[in-house]
Amino acid sequence: MSGILMMVIAIVVLGGAYLLYGRYLEKKWGIDPNAKTPAYEMEDGVDYVPADTNVVFGHQFASIAGAGPINGPIQAALFGWLPVMLWILIGGVFFGAVQDFASMYASVKNKRRTIGYIIEEDIGKMGKKLFLLFCWLFCILVVAAFADVVAGTFNGFTANEAGEFIKVTANGAVATTSMLFIIEAVALGMLLKYGKLPKWLNTVIAVAMLVVAVAVGLKFPIFLSRGVWHIIIFLYIMVACVVPVWALLQPRDYLNSYLLVFMIAAAVVGIFVANPACNLEAFSGFHVDGQYLFPILFVTIACGAVSGFHSLVSSGTASKQIKNEKNMLPVSFGAMLMESMLAIIALIAVASFAKGEAAAQGLTTQPQIFAGAIANFLTAAGLPYSLVFTLINLAVSAFALTSLDSVARVGRLSFQEFFMDDDTDEENMSPFLKVVTNKYFATAITLILAYLLAKVGYAEIWPLFGSANQLLSVLALIACAVFLKRTKRQGAMLWIPMVFMMAVTFTALGMTIFKLGNAFITTGLSLGNTLQLIFAVLLLILGVIVAVQGIKKLFERNSGAVKA
Repeated sequence: MSGILMMVIAIVVLGGAYLLYGRYLEKKWGIDPNAKTPAYEMEDGVDYVPADTNVVFGHQFASIAGAGPINGPIQAALFGWLPVMLWILIGGVFFGAVQDFASMYASVKNKRRTIGYIIEEDIGKMGKKLFLLFCWLFCILVVAAFADVVAGTFNGFTANEAGEFIKVTANGAVATTSMLFIIEAVALGMLLKYGKLPKWLNTVIAVAMLVVAVAVGLKFPIFLSRGVWHIIIFLYIMVACVVPVWALLQPRDYLNSYLLVFMIAAAVVGIFVANPACNLEAFSGFHVDGQYLFPILFVTIACGAVSGFHSLVSSGTASKQIKNEKNMLPVSFGAMLMESMLAIIALIAVASFAKGEAAAQGLTTQPQIFAGAIANFLTAAGLPYSLVFTLINLAVSAFALTSLDSVARVGRLSFQEFFMDDDTDEENMSPFLKVVTNKYFATAITLILAYLLAKVGYAEIWPLFGSANQLLSVLALIACAVFLKRTKRQGAMLWIPMVFMMAVTFTALGMTIFKLGNAFITTGLSLGNTLQLIFAVLLLILGVIVAVQGIKKLFERNSGAVKA
């Protein structure tokens, strides 16, 4: 199959899914364009801030579409292009987009409540506590992994064969651009809030800022060590967790969304110009290189198909910024389909390199393979390889930092919510509750633990991320299904994704625990693997308890149902 044909199939399937299935769900669940959304109902200028559709879409898209939809398909390509493509398209439409839309819908319709509060109302306080504990542990895991990835990407030095440290210009350029993004985001946030300019002019200014940041980054790279970047990144996250969303989170994601959209557009143009050949086998087998297609394929390709983290963004931050209920479909369902498109592009990229071309060009990491393939495609259009490679690699790298501040903020909110119930009197809390629910304390404890875990290293942390992420999707789907049942809305479309992902995640975590547990007994484990084993056991226990409670509730007789 050619690259153009794969691209055309993806455009038709994903575009058709939005126009047909997305609008079907919207009609089935019900949208009230005249309803007052939580962004207005609970507006506080910090977390609850009404924003235009394009701004919230930018936040949602940039938060969910980090390196995941690129890394996952490239890693899973060992099973062949057909199962990867099928899972991206089927999973993206019927699993991921439905989950993201349902999570945002349930939050907006349920007075801004996150998935945790929805579980409390529909399943019980213990279920909510366990879910929030799960989310908090998950966020610590993700922040630690992503922070180490970003620090490695920004690291301005590498050792040559002689053991001498030399500067890495590409990494320095990425670092400069990313830092400028933060400064420009603050300025753009002020402009969006107080400038009252037309939307088109805001867009022009945002794009101009983007161009300036990239140009300056390429011209003036910053060279700092990995350890220094660890400290800078965590200091930035600490600030990003507590400042109003309009001041940093919204405009930064808005800026980065343009960078990602430009990258996708460039990749699509490159594919249609070059029409790369698909050098991968259609199907390599159910057992390849010691890995089984089930559950590995469905754990490896999370972002791009279905990702539990998306539900936290949809219900935890984006739902608090929705101005009108009619904006939920493009922001949640639409952003997920756009991410699936990026995953298909990543598949086409790795398929063009299937005969060892990537290694021959010195491309070893997934972002490098992606950037190298797109650069190869665009050289057919007359663009210089080195410039395109640098810009694409720059775009990919910038998004890991974007996802970081969203994950860290969700982690902070999960910690705070753990100690609060729906009936908690916030004006008359005990001294202990006042401390643990304080946003600064919650931020500090979350990030200190994440920083310590980050020092272990990305390679030691990441293997557990996929399973934990997909288990989170199970819990989100259960919570949304129970909410839809309680409010007398059809939720059957969530059942198959829920059951399938349950089988995937419980199998994957069970395999991890068996493997690491056996190694622990026989040979012992490193610190990183020991932490993996502890996290895997905790996540599995918490996940099973919440899942069992949720399923029991789902099969109860429909008594006392209300319409939200």
